[in-house]
Amino acid sequence: MALDQSELDLIRASIGKIAERFDLEYWRKMDKAKEYPWDFKDALADGGWLGMLMPEAYGGMGLGLVECGIVLDELGQKCGFNANSVFQYYVFPPGPVIHHGSDEMKKEFLPKLASGSEMMCFGVSEPDNGVDTSRLKTFAKKDGERYLVNGRKVWISNSKNADRILLLTRTAPRDPERPFDGMTLFLTKLKDKAGVDIKRIDKIMRNAVDSNEIVFEDFEVFEHEIVGQEGKGFRCLIDGLNPERIAVAQTCIGLGRGALNLATQYAKDRVVFDRPIGQNQAVAHPLAESWMRLEAADLITQKAARLFDAGQPCGPEANAAKFLASDAGFQAADNAMQFHGGFSMSTEYHVSRFWMEARHLKIAPISQQMVLNFISDKVLGLPRSY
Repeated sequence: MALDQSELDLIRASIGKIAERFDLEYWRKMDKAKEYPWDFKDALADGGWLGMLMPEAYGGMGLGLVECGIVLDELGQKCGFNANSVFQYYVFPPGPVIHHGSDEMKKEFLPKLASGSEMMCFGVSEPDNGVDTSRLKTFAKKDGERYLVNGRKVWISNSKNADRILLLTRTAPRDPERPFDGMTLFLTKLKDKAGVDIKRIDKIMRNAVDSNEIVFEDFEVFEHEIVGQEGKGFRCLIDGLNPERIAVAQTCIGLGRGALNLATQYAKDRVVFDRPIGQNQAVAHPLAESWMRLEAADLITQKAARLFDAGQPCGPEANAAKFLASDAGFQAADNAMQFHGGFSMSTEYHVSRFWMEARHLKIAPISQQMVLNFISDKVLGLPRSY
């Protein structure tokens, strides 16, 4: 359902009040301690925000990515990427379940996710195949009504605390003629289950939310846990990839605006040679350009979100939004670092965290180069380079 502007403003104001309780200093401490922000997650759950994108029939709000974008923008500005990551894992990973899960699966799982009583993670990336998902090696071998999974996943965020994993595996060898067939998607319990070893990866940023390498050895999954059809898992996964790119774009815009806000205030307050540094055009003009680039990226991101919410194709727009928003967000954060000078190195000023988080999102969940490949191939019809 489409909301009017007053309702959208109310969403922003409500999330802003939560963000005031979990300010930049809170996130600096949580990031340093590498502690998951359970109290923040519970605050979102208490307001019903975790179920924004889930159907009302399963305890959600039945809203869309347009509305979720307001949350991601506001949290990105006021809190940073750790906060967005907490919220995001209730936005795009459930997509394949919402669209392709069985009625029993949706009834059993989605209300728990919407209420925040359960948490999930997204098990796709592997150490050796890069962005070529068709070459994943994790294999689920049929054994009666169960499958035994063996393989490795990497950069799986949230899995230290997740109750369940949306796990993409092969159930048939790769066919060069149809490379994306033969993959199967499972929604299965993860916590306290045999056959899985989760090791946390030491990172330079976003440390309040864990990222991990997972090794599966005869890990049991079952037929009733298949999302969609056996061998057609990649097609189901697509319903999580486009919203992921749109959500990441919305996050990048928030991060860029947050960094720009910090830089603008510092440029007003910092006096050198008897004048605020923001009076110098060498400072003022790059900040003004950052504002314009963020606004432009926001427009394509909103277009992509509206298309997705309307059930229309949005691949080009989702990819373009991710590309332009991550560029604009990083440029704003880089300017913030530059104009804070030596103080940019101090964690007290927070800008270095925005800078690292924005830089990361030029790589993940898809690199800028792969977006350019997608647009040149799928939109412009140029010969594929790989």
